[in-house]
Amino acid sequence: MGPSMFHWLLLYLLLGCSYFCCYDASSPLLIGSTDEFRGHTAISEFRLLNRRSLLPCPDPNPYLAVNISSYSPLSDDENITVTVSGVIVPDKSDWVAMISPSNANVTDCPLNSLLYKETGDFANLPLLCDYPVKAQLLSNDPSYLTCKKHECQTYSGNECAVRTCSGSITFHVVNFRTDVAFVFFTGGFDTPCVLRRSDPIGFSNPNSPLYGHLSSIDSSGTSMKVTWVSGDNSPQQVQYGDGNSATSQVTTFTQDDMCGKMSPAKDFGWHDPGYIHSAVMTDLQPSQKYSYRYGSDSVGWSSDQIEFKTPPAAGSDELKFIAYGDMGKAPLDPSAEHYIQPGSLSVTRALADEVASGNIDSVFHIGDISYATGFLVEWDYFLSLITPIASHVTYMTAIGNHERKPLIYYRDHPSSGSVYETPDSGGECGVAYETYFPMPTNAKDKPWYSIEQASVHFTVISTEHDWTENSEQYNWIKKDLESVDRASTPWLIFTGHRPMYSSSTGILPNVDPEFVKSVEPLLMDNKVDLVLFGHVHNYERTCAVYDNECSGMPTKDKDGVDTYDNNNYTAPVHAIIGMAGFTLDNFPSEVENWSLTRISEFGYARVHATKNDLQVEFVNASTKEIRDSFHIIKGGI
Repeated sequence: MGPSMFHWLLLYLLLGCSYFCCYDASSPLLIGSTDEFRGHTAISEFRLLNRRSLLPCPDPNPYLAVNISSYSPLSDDENITVTVSGVIVPDKSDWVAMISPSNANVTDCPLNSLLYKETGDFANLPLLCDYPVKAQLLSNDPSYLTCKKHECQTYSGNECAVRTCSGSITFHVVNFRTDVAFVFFTGGFDTPCVLRRSDPIGFSNPNSPLYGHLSSIDSSGTSMKVTWVSGDNSPQQVQYGDGNSATSQVTTFTQDDMCGKMSPAKDFGWHDPGYIHSAVMTDLQPSQKYSYRYGSDSVGWSSDQIEFKTPPAAGSDELKFIAYGDMGKAPLDPSAEHYIQPGSLSVTRALADEVASGNIDSVFHIGDISYATGFLVEWDYFLSLITPIASHVTYMTAIGNHERKPLIYYRDHPSSGSVYETPDSGGECGVAYETYFPMPTNAKDKPWYSIEQASVHFTVISTEHDWTENSEQYNWIKKDLESVDRASTPWLIFTGHRPMYSSSTGILPNVDPEFVKSVEPLLMDNKVDLVLFGHVHNYERTCAVYDNECSGMPTKDKDGVDTYDNNNYTAPVHAIIGMAGFTLDNFPSEVENWSLTRISEFGYARVHATKNDLQVEFVNASTKEIRDSFHIIKGGI
């Protein structure tokens, strides 16, 4: 690690380490400050639940009960109403947690606190042995605090001697295979104690094949991989086209596969992922529509028929794709969850509409995928959220810091091969990401690859693995860029997670100058046309930029749209597209001259490539308005 990287890491440890390391929530420097929640999407006491001391909760109330709306087994996607009754004095600090599995321990874990101290973490952690999947204040029922729903428990003559109150709230549940229970707390998220818990309820079919999503395995457009999740470890099938079928390969991961001695993924955030199935559909034709279903007769099948579209083959003329980073997910109920990306719902709705229109060939999600960050049940919610998109077109991904980065331990420092030793993955260390999203990479934990669709060659890198000169990834990048046949695929798009240019500033730097120094010359030498990055949560477009200077500026076409003429190539155009879900970053009042367009709104990039024209649009997800548009042209337009 060079001096600049050391100082970068030291700054992170001092100011932004979040709650995994070197952090004490009781620090007088942090109390009452949003720095206490640095790295959190939304400021929420719920996210620090495992930092609190569990108080004694004497409970003389014999009337308390927690009941759910149905004792029939749960379907794969369901809203369930939870009613807490028998409350004598309703309080605004009363709340209900959904836990899974139902026998999860929600009492003190003093042994874990001792173990965490061995990692160099001296905060009061963890409070709970198992972190709740989600939680809501009971006051989300507006009648609760005013006791509009009440009943008399005992009478004195004709007068009610003991009146109790009730409240009801609704939770959205997806099939994550293990049963659930609901626990009634008081004391808020800050000083919680347990009062009652419901009986457990399970899913009608914990082995259901669910959350199918597609990916390309090569550039031919003639094969597609479908990946899905099930509670069953026996091979299943995908049936597709006119009577074709393929058998799945089955994999999973365990707590032992997670990073470090102690981490959320290894400890209180762990949830069994079930089994991940992947099967390859072959003998397809590019740019054609087919239908498929997946599963087996023993565990059931997905929807009767799911229609999908193959991408265009390398060398053909036209490609329409969507790109974005940093999406994650948000609850479909009023719950607090471990990590919430507020823009993700509007973006996924807009993307589903785009895919349903039939005008999209593929999707590229460039890092920070689910933001599960060690709370593994969040992957199921994320996969459920993207199913209307990823089950119909190829869904290609790049790894981000929230998928790959390990924890830092004083006595358990992982030799992970990571460039940035930060706690962003919550102990997942890329294992969950690579299992759920098998990309056409060369080997495990080498998540860089290239793929061609129509007139575009995509070089997809990992900014989280070593990219320094003469490293394995650097040599691969160099070879890949040099090998592109520009007659067949005239457009060269380079993409990864962390950017080379960003106007947004914060306590932590968004741009690593060492990364720029190592990799940017390769982009220039090989005449990369467009560079797409995420990590920063907004949209920003540059001039044709190299070495922090504008080498070329766009001109206006007849419609007033910025146009870069790459018939006279000067440098790559960079676009940050990390505005798909995470709370948005603002821009400073003064920026460098290479920054041409800056928009802090939730949305996505929509790209239309032909042999001669690469058109990029930034679309606002809520309004569907095109907020920025530019062309890169070559070949005689």
